[in-house]
Amino acid sequence: MSTPADASSGSRPGLRVSVDLNLCQAYAQCCYAAPRHFRIEGHEALFYDPAPAAEHRADIERARVACPVQAIRVEDPGQDA
Repeated sequence: MSTPADASSGSRPGLRVSVDLNLCQAYAQCCYAAPRHFRIEGHEALFYDPAPAAEHRADIERARVACPVQAIRVEDPGQDA
């Protein structure tokens, strides 16, 4: 999975992704929308990349929008910089 960019490298920091697992109903729409960043394993265990690189924002946003219960939150610390 991705790791946040090192602040000293001068590159833009990655995104912060969180999933409210109390809301998540394991419909797996995020997995279809962004399979490199979200996956279901076993019996409804969601695994996701909490710090994807900023260049993957389109994939992550597609997953966020696809979530029928709006359980995915995306923050972009690089937007404030």
